[in-house]
Amino acid sequence: MKLGRVEGTVVTTIQHPFYEGRKQLLVRFVEPDGSLDGDNYVLAVDVVGAGVGELVLVQDEGNSSRLILDAIPNGPVRSVIVGIVDAAFVG
Repeated sequence: MKLGRVEGTVVTTIQHPFYEGRKQLLVRFVEPDGSLDGDNYVLAVDVVGAGVGELVLVQDEGNSSRLILDAIPNGPVRSVIVGIVDAAFVG
């Protein structure tokens, strides 16, 4: 799992039927101290109601993400937002 900040919402006019009714968000990965983790980002399906600017926990691995979304064996998904983070501490 990775820590990220929601940067925006993804809007599409044409999409795979799997994504109908699912909110997709653009997430930039961050370090535990809140600094950006380079240019690393991902498009993730939101299952927790996250919004722009929130710190989130992202499951960024295909098989686990498909299990969370009950999309085994061939769901076209890699990343899922599984939690909204209140605080992260380094120490």
